[in-house]
Amino acid sequence: MKKPIKSLTTYFFEDKPLFGLDIGHQLLRVMQVDLGHKVPLLKGYGSAAFESSAIVDGVIVRPELIAKVSVKMFNEELIGTINTNRVAISLPASRAITRAVQLPKMTAKDIDEAVQTEIEQYIPNRNEELYVDYTIIREEGNDMDVFVVAMPKKIVDSYLVLARMLGLEPVLFDTSIGANARLFAHDKHSNIPSVLIDFGTESANITVVNHGLVVTGTVAFGGDNITQTISEHLHVTPAEAVMLKTKYGLSSSAAQEQIVTALQPALELLIKETRRTVRYYEQRYIKEPPIGQIITMGGGANMPGLADYLTEQLRLPVRSFGPATHIQFGALPPFKHADRMSYATVAGLAVTNPAEIFA
Repeated sequence: MKKPIKSLTTYFFEDKPLFGLDIGHQLLRVMQVDLGHKVPLLKGYGSAAFESSAIVDGVIVRPELIAKVSVKMFNEELIGTINTNRVAISLPASRAITRAVQLPKMTAKDIDEAVQTEIEQYIPNRNEELYVDYTIIREEGNDMDVFVVAMPKKIVDSYLVLARMLGLEPVLFDTSIGANARLFAHDKHSNIPSVLIDFGTESANITVVNHGLVVTGTVAFGGDNITQTISEHLHVTPAEAVMLKTKYGLSSSAAQEQIVTALQPALELLIKETRRTVRYYEQRYIKEPPIGQIITMGGGANMPGLADYLTEQLRLPVRSFGPATHIQFGALPPFKHADRMSYATVAGLAVTNPAEIFA
């Protein structure tokens, strides 16, 4: 979320650096970059696995489990250095409530009230349970389009508890979708209206970006879902399913027909939701250019044959997008090949310009 949570007091100076912290399903990643270069220079990065029982329905219920592995990572396993305690943290996009609304042009105070009214209409009797933020995505004539994001307070507050345990000062909360969009803004073709599909562990987040977030959605097509489906349908172990997914995927192989058949229901759901998202955008924003490309991100984007399959089904060019293109590693070793796409969210957090947070 671009604006800081109102209940959080921060003492932030624009010239102070920050690092990104992305907490996913059983895995966290951190990254800090130096923005004083034409291409951000990587200063430090790392990851650590934690027990799945630490998070329930998006809420960190056992922060001590994540804190323990985080401290070990910072002390023993970090690649490079992280020299700040100011942190930008990702929140689970699948738990966010998002909505694009059209309002007449008005003052900031009136926008706040209008957004609260919109949330009350959309989610009755729950305002007191949510943190709400918004971004003005375009203004035309006497109207403006506002992208609203609401997140349950119990989720955000649980992340604050973890941050305090680690001695960190949160200065930015953003959904994983928002962080990915921020990283994608560095791409030379980001001026084209695009669909971003972020393949996470538990779900795929689908987002239309056109000079900012416009439409978002989520489907159950995460890495764990794919692994479990292949394991069950091909009668192989989870470890063998991971090998089939990462080595062969949807590409031509002896197992291709079996894998495609196993994943067909999930693939159809993904295609259906992507088409629905594109249709919604093009019907709502008829004066804007049409969707020109689909960008796959996240760990699941590594699956061979996925881009070709989506291109054939959606009749739009599809390409994968990873953070390595927009970061220089300097003296640090690059990401492991299997992990290279999974650092997109934390990289999007890390490239945040501190001066823009309170602009």
